[in-house]
Amino acid sequence: MSTTTEYQVSGMTCHHCEMSVREEVSEIPGVETIDVSHTTGRLVVTSAAPLDPAAVTAAVEEAGYQVVPAA
Repeated sequence: MSTTTEYQVSGMTCHHCEMSVREEVSEIPGVETIDVSHTTGRLVVTSAAPLDPAAVTAAVEEAGYQVVPAA
């Protein structure tokens, strides 16, 4: 059973930004799919098991952006 978690990313302005976030988040073990949009700032991560939110935050920050869990 997969787990889906949504985040809000700030600072993305283009498709290159999306690719940077996607690359960093895809390195987290257990991540199955990533949906990210610079127009909405939305990041949806599906994984085999719940992810440590700190790992997602660290990955997005490594890409150069700020992230918070979506409300």
